[in-house]
Amino acid sequence: MLENLAHIEERYEELTRAMATPEVATDYQKLAEYGQERAELEPVVLCYREYKGVEERIEEARELLDEQDSEIVELAQSELHDLTPRAEALAEQLKVMLIPKDPRDAKNVIVEIRAGAGGDEAGLFAADLARMYMRYAENQGWKTEILSSNETGVGGYKEVVFQVSGKGAFSRLKYESGVHRVQRVPITETSGRIHTSTATVAVLPEMDDVEIEIDPSDVIIENYTSSGPGGQHMQKNATAVRIIHKPSGIVVSCENQRSQTQNRIQALAVLRARLYDIEQQKIASEIDETRRSQVGGGQRSEKIRTYNFSQNRVTDHRIGMSSYNLDAVLDGDLDAFIEALTSAEQAEKLEALSA
Repeated sequence: MLENLAHIEERYEELTRAMATPEVATDYQKLAEYGQERAELEPVVLCYREYKGVEERIEEARELLDEQDSEIVELAQSELHDLTPRAEALAEQLKVMLIPKDPRDAKNVIVEIRAGAGGDEAGLFAADLARMYMRYAENQGWKTEILSSNETGVGGYKEVVFQVSGKGAFSRLKYESGVHRVQRVPITETSGRIHTSTATVAVLPEMDDVEIEIDPSDVIIENYTSSGPGGQHMQKNATAVRIIHKPSGIVVSCENQRSQTQNRIQALAVLRARLYDIEQQKIASEIDETRRSQVGGGQRSEKIRTYNFSQNRVTDHRIGMSSYNLDAVLDGDLDAFIEALTSAEQAEKLEALSA
């Protein structure tokens, strides 16, 4: 680890020197490129330099333990008592910093929520989840936009697809992919019997055109009359777009924009995200089965998280963590779960690196 850190510090200093030269300072493209790389390395370098400074002070304190003066020895022992835990904490921090970053973490995301087992109650739960993620996004200062939806007659969703735009959206929401289970008494249940139902969540990183190319001959684009907001204008004009990707069989619809062009752009964005997800499964199926392993078929036994209304409890089964403030969680207070899941993933990657 220390050898890797030394190389990183060397590269950081090299970039600093290069950016001060006239040839780079006048080349704005290269200056921006070097500046971005240097900015990415800087937190690691600063932490590494602090770690080296603490280690030097520890070494000096250890040398003082051989002194004859008892007061000096006592001061050295006190110094070691304070510095040793700090060095250990910095070492752990550096290990985490050296974990390879997921290049998708900075991406915007497309969230797909579908009602699973449980009939109308599953559709209502899907609507609860959609609101939960939109509230979380709002708390983060991110933008959300519904791309398509298929509503039930009781205020729920059979399916809803929406975009979340904001820095680091995928890095925070990627842990939400999977089967979510709810246990509560439905409004329509007169006997007070607790009903169990599910909804599936898929969180897909939004991909750019250059990252996922779609051959125009592989798609069928259909236009139809939108049933979304917009009044008579949308009812009279075929602004909604349905795209069928022939090789994969994927069908994407988008009708929430006012123009056919905007709906087509959004539908293509969803298609690219789905195609990228499939490609990732092929490339790294043994370590990252994404939607297929995480979302499954929407059965109750496949759940990653349970929302139990009678106990006011939310439990994430992957890390064995529970919160007894269900209302706050459904109102978008997800940070505690996301932080715990992030830590668990980092620990798993550290273990893999050590092995």
